[in-house]
Amino acid sequence: MAIRKKSTKSPPVLSHEFVLQNHADIVSCVAMVFLLGLMFEITAKASIIFVTLQYNVTLPATEEQATESASLYYYGIKDLATVFFYMLVAIIIHAIIQEYVLDKINRRMHFSKTKHSKFNESGQLSAFYLFSCIWGTFILISENYISDPTILWRAYPHNLMTFQMKFFYISQLAYWFHAFPELYFQKTKKYILVWNAIYSLQEDIPRQLVYIGLYLFHIAGAYLLNLNHLGLVLLVLHYFVEFLFHISRLFYFSDEKYQKGFSLWAVLFVLGRLLTLILSVLTVGFGLARAENQKLDFSSGNFNVLAIRIAVLASICITQAFMMWKFINFQLRRWREHSTSQAPTVKKKPTVTKGRASRKGTENGVNGTVTSNGADSPHPLRNVFFGRQILQRLSLSPGSLL
Repeated sequence: MAIRKKSTKSPPVLSHEFVLQNHADIVSCVAMVFLLGLMFEITAKASIIFVTLQYNVTLPATEEQATESASLYYYGIKDLATVFFYMLVAIIIHAIIQEYVLDKINRRMHFSKTKHSKFNESGQLSAFYLFSCIWGTFILISENYISDPTILWRAYPHNLMTFQMKFFYISQLAYWFHAFPELYFQKTKKYILVWNAIYSLQEDIPRQLVYIGLYLFHIAGAYLLNLNHLGLVLLVLHYFVEFLFHISRLFYFSDEKYQKGFSLWAVLFVLGRLLTLILSVLTVGFGLARAENQKLDFSSGNFNVLAIRIAVLASICITQAFMMWKFINFQLRRWREHSTSQAPTVKKKPTVTKGRASRKGTENGVNGTVTSNGADSPHPLRNVFFGRQILQRLSLSPGSLL
């Protein structure tokens, strides 16, 4: 019988495989349409809504700033178009990092399918967290947030933003919105075989949907409620802790003996949760509660009322408590697995039974004892149990919940 050769034909146009293989080129063409629209007068008015920031206000120069006028921005419905365009840009950058950096490392390291998925996730998120930390820290320094913490609640509502501040929030929303189509582009419907048990990598999608939804909920909430100063500080603090976790996981995949990064991340994770609660209570519970204007006014963007303050603090506290609960469960499970692996095994003496069956066993070189190793066990259910434990250890990452 002749050996069947692998077909080198490209998949049909607009098919599932075609979109997965060429999604970066397709998205690049769509983004190019908006950029080319800026070159023509007829389409420039429509394209500029997608490409540039909208709702700018030019403030006249004051006595302190007599040299130049300030250009500030507020938010509106047109920001959705800008978020959509930069979501396309985020998909393109995601594909570039994946193809030219992560895929080359994966070919050299020869990771398993589970590690391959986790390595890609940590590689993408660590690059994003590092860039966002540097950008956010630059904004904090340029606007004197570090030297004067009262800026977090003073002169609320903060409905006017600088160009850097608004572009930062637009980019954050665009990145986390781009994570939804990436779940489709990453071919999540893959299956792996571990000790006679088949598990789907699609089971990891609910965890990703949870932390993507939490990011969008909190970032959009800070943006719409004019709490952008507090949101920026909390995002930089949280992104730094998450960057340390994902970069430690990348080093762990290259060398499994590396554990120091996770120990440092565990300490900073707890400190980050405490600082988040302290800054939130200090800003919302004390700073805004003592403000003179506490009337709900949609036109001026003032949301400083008791009900909204309670809702903001409740959402932050519940999220931080949920993250700590996942973190504690993760550490307890890790400690139990480490203690069970370190426990001494009790050796049992082989039992010798008289009879024809025992003589047959010894003649064939088979003993009467049964090993406790799951891989050597003849029972398929035991193999399924051990395979499930390994997958749970590899797929759990509580740091990515928010």
